[in-house]
Amino acid sequence: MNVKNIVIAGLGGQGVLKASDILADAAFRAGFDVKKSELHGMSQRGGSVSSDVRYGDAVLSPMVPPGEADVLVVLEETQIEINRPTLRTGGVLIGPDLLDPAALKNKKSLNVALLGAASTVLEIPQEHWLAAMHANLAEKLHTLNEQSFAHGRAAALARTSAQ
Repeated sequence: MNVKNIVIAGLGGQGVLKASDILADAAFRAGFDVKKSELHGMSQRGGSVSSDVRYGDAVLSPMVPPGEADVLVVLEETQIEINRPTLRTGGVLIGPDLLDPAALKNKKSLNVALLGAASTVLEIPQEHWLAAMHANLAEKLHTLNEQSFAHGRAAALARTSAQ
């Protein structure tokens, strides 16, 4: 498999880094070579945060070159245009507008819901996603995040079938 390039972006406190941890863990569990990098910026003050995750048979660098992201997951609407240059032509943009925020039981699970949406275009089996969530989140958050993941996945599949 060629290398798959994913950029996750948002604001400090939204769970960008946790989402990239879950994605990297899921890809690793699926047997891929995985590299990850983070750009914190002013994350402690609500500033821009992004994380690159690359996986495939052999990954040499953790950084996604500009214009080469296969998937761009953005947790905050204001960060879409800032991060759009990372997306390759024909790449997939997954933003918060995909979801109905009222359908999430906790807005802090938006990052996991958007990973659910991303899971529809990434070659990682669902059991690896769930195992990675369980490994990276406190046990008391498992059910909530499983529901959020399923919601994001369903929203992405519904949008795809409507197109």
